[in-house]
Amino acid sequence: MWGAAMATNLVVRNVEEELTLALKQQAAAHGRSAEAEHREILRAALQRPKRRSLVEFLLSMPDVGEDKDFDARNVQE
Repeated sequence: MWGAAMATNLVVRNVEEELTLALKQQAAAHGRSAEAEHREILRAALQRPKRRSLVEFLLSMPDVGEDKDFDARNVQE
């Protein structure tokens, strides 16, 4: 999706000093520049797989067992 795309510039203004410091500290911990860290944060946030909806999740569940198997009122203590 992002492979050979043309690079472009992004300017972020009015960033709180605390965030800037946290970015620089995280970048140093990862051995890269603040700019490279910023790119990695954006890449990780935006390239996540699309989350499935609840309906999609429920439909993906296997159709096993009987309804009575899942009835909590029938649990023996």
